[in-house]
Amino acid sequence: MPESAAPQPEARTLSGGAFTQVPIEIVVSVGRARPLVRDLLRLGRDSVLTLDRRVEDPVELFVGDRLIARGVLEELEDDQAGNLAVRLTEVADLSSGL
Repeated sequence: MPESAAPQPEARTLSGGAFTQVPIEIVVSVGRARPLVRDLLRLGRDSVLTLDRRVEDPVELFVGDRLIARGVLEELEDDQAGNLAVRLTEVADLSSGL
């Protein structure tokens, strides 16, 4: 992942015609937990599962298994108040494809 370098315009141009119109799923990872199986089996409503990240830590964005970006969570305002979004802070060079 490049160090917060400004993206080059040509790196953002994707070729492929109609292929670029296909939707993809991006998974945003906020952290991981590694409980023991016995602890997992005890989880119930109102249980707390501690993650390996803090609230202010960056989140990671994946397409499949490929890390494509990092960013910070933000809450939207106005007519979308309460919805979450990700402000990107680092973006991988995707010019060679996913």
